Amino acid sequence: MHLRYENRRHLVMLSGAVRLRLKIRWCEQEGCSRFHVPYRPEAESALALPQQEFGLDVITLVGLLRHRDHRSVPEIHAALRERGLEIAQRSVTNLLDRYDELLATSLTDTRRLRRVLQGQRGVILALDGLQPDVGHEVLWVVRDCLSGEVLLARSLLSGTAEDLAPLLREVVAAVGVPVLGVVSDGQTSIRRAVERALPGVPHQLCQFHFLREAALPIFEADRHAKVRLKAEVRGVRPIERALEGRDDPVAEVARGYCAAVRSAITDDGRPPLAASGLQLKARLEAVAESLDRVAEKGGPSPPLTRLRQLIGRGLERTAELWPDIERAYDWVHRAAHILSNEAGEDATKVQRRFDGLVAAITRHRAKAGSLAGAIEHFGKVTRSYRPGLFHCYALPDLPRTDNGLEQLFGSQRYHERRATGRKAASPALVLRGEVRVIAATATRLHPPTAGDLGHVDRQRWRDLRRRL
Repeated sequence: MHLRYENRRHLVMLSGAVRLRLKIRWCEQEGCSRFHVPYRPEAESALALPQQEFGLDVITLVGLLRHRDHRSVPEIHAALRERGLEIAQRSVTNLLDRYDELLATSLTDTRRLRRVLQGQRGVILALDGLQPDVGHEVLWVVRDCLSGEVLLARSLLSGTAEDLAPLLREVVAAVGVPVLGVVSDGQTSIRRAVERALPGVPHQLCQFHFLREAALPIFEADRHAKVRLKAEVRGVRPIERALEGRDDPVAEVARGYCAAVRSAITDDGRPPLAASGLQLKARLEAVAESLDRVAEKGGPSPPLTRLRQLIGRGLERTAELWPDIERAYDWVHRAAHILSNEAGEDATKVQRRFDGLVAAITRHRAKAGSLAGAIEHFGKVTRSYRPGLFHCYALPDLPRTDNGLEQLFGSQRYHERRATGRKAASPALVLRGEVRVIAATATRLHPPTAGDLGHVDRQRWRDLRRRL
């Protein structure tokens, strides 16, 4: 190839303004498929993207400030100006988009994935969908549970089995190692997609999602009972107001008891196993017993007497609600204990114990009284989830839940709230989620350098930009 002409290009780097002199070459041989095709110096691609004013080191710094340090766009703009860079705030947004695209292109490269995963005996896939905002596309993410690598992220208008099966096939073709198992939340479309794309592969259904769905009516009954009990114990504030301005020991003790009751009332539980109503009842009973001991020792003060009457009235008026809830939650906790398999038993034994418990619960559901219908619901959901609950005991390293992927989604939502101040999803996550989630996760785990971004396949990057 012969040197034909020179180009000059100006770049803004972190070290200052740079002027490049580029020697352009092309082939002079007529009939060659590369005849008169210009070739630019390879070193140029390690400094900047085509037709970009800012160097890759500036793009890398923008990405690190955003995804590692949780900075907003105005904060990133101010940080760059402090370094002496003349840049508009809108350009910061554009550079952040380029960072996400380059890093996602690099991380999802088939050759890289195979190089990272070749030392593993296989991959265990976790599949779930993240909906950044109501009414928008769902971002489907496939992650390897063994290495923690996000293998694929793709926004889809629907989440049917016909849409999800090609994603799984694409991942299988990219990783180059066997798929040992799959874990998901048990959504029907995901189950069908796994059956179509990965026939014969063990599909573990998340035990946390199973217990949450199966125990939902019981949790709602507990929450309703808690609301009624809280309504009966709403008179704590007047007692505290009556103590304002007093600093004697009796007032201090009364304020402590009132604070204990208020903290118990405001402590909410989460499904499936945290029975917040039963917890509130137990804490109020403990406070009542303590007040009774105070009365036996030296006689209570009027504020403590009023507080004891308030708690006693609330517990008395809701007493008929708790026996059925306690019995139903005892069964739920037994099921969770069997599935936790702390003794490390094999899958057959765990399944036999679990089936025996479910059969006993169904046979004695009348003992749950008003919650007999909730027990029937528990059995119905169990029949749906049962085929996929026990693979984790037979296959090493197959997790019992897909909480790892759920935590990744949670960390991304937390990062977006810190960086944007929005409680809802940012527009960038809605429109560019398939690159932003990958880039944000990887930046927090292994921050890249400008050199890493300089080795990205530019044609794959252009194809990705075109699709986005």
